[in-house]
Amino acid sequence: MTQSNNDAQNPSNEFTGTQSYIATDDLQLAVNAAITLQKPLLIKGEPGTGKTLLAEEVAQSLGMPLITWHIKSTTKAEQGLYEYDAVSRLRDSQLGDDKVYDINNYIKPGKLWEAFTSDERSVLLIDEIDKADIEFPNDLLHELDKMSFYVYETGETITADKRPVVIITSNNEKELPDAFLRRCFFHYIDFPDEQTMRQIVDVHFPGIQEKLVNDALDIFYKLRNLQGLKKPPSTSELVDWLTLLLADDMAQQELEENLRGEKSIPPLYGALLKNEADITLLQRFANMMRR
Repeated sequence: MTQSNNDAQNPSNEFTGTQSYIATDDLQLAVNAAITLQKPLLIKGEPGTGKTLLAEEVAQSLGMPLITWHIKSTTKAEQGLYEYDAVSRLRDSQLGDDKVYDINNYIKPGKLWEAFTSDERSVLLIDEIDKADIEFPNDLLHELDKMSFYVYETGETITADKRPVVIITSNNEKELPDAFLRRCFFHYIDFPDEQTMRQIVDVHFPGIQEKLVNDALDIFYKLRNLQGLKKPPSTSELVDWLTLLLADDMAQQELEENLRGEKSIPPLYGALLKNEADITLLQRFANMMRR
């Protein structure tokens, strides 16, 4: 008997991380628990901790197509199901276009429809759900629970033959409704400790000099621990900073001078700190340390 594409990619059908994504044991457990329970996996964590990337890596690991629905402040729940273009149909009827007799010509399937009718079991990412209106999660309760919805214009019910793996991310900008939370398996991605961060750096920069990593991480974690920062630097910003350091020998020298106390602030700090208040705080702190 031949293996399916999914089985060939991952015979155990369990997520264990990938070569390009370091997943902690707790995160692996959460992904696999949500798959077993057939519940949406709700992922929270600081920006830059790999929430969105997780869905891409789960899809790759399990050999499934990825369907992504990026949520904005104006996004409505029904857009994930389908949209009916009544205006175009009215215009076409006025022009005498024969396609008005088939209402399907004016129905645009949404991301849930796409995931429910996919030929293969898919991973559905609902990204940054907390950006939408507070009622948005409640408006999807039935659809995500029963994996089906009714199309009023055609009288058909769209049901998932192959239940997708649903991953939902949130940056905690607003509280999500209790009824929605009850239907999810929840996991908070903790910020990586230094050992995990070294693994992440190794993935992005194979063969990087250990001294450069040691120096960079020393400054990076000191910055993150600086009291009063509005936005502590994230993993993605560390990766950007290391990319710049590797491209500039002078910056590496300045990095060493900063650690020895000869320079007040680290080189290329604009890759790490993203607002003027944090930069001012860093400069003030550096001046105090030099006195």
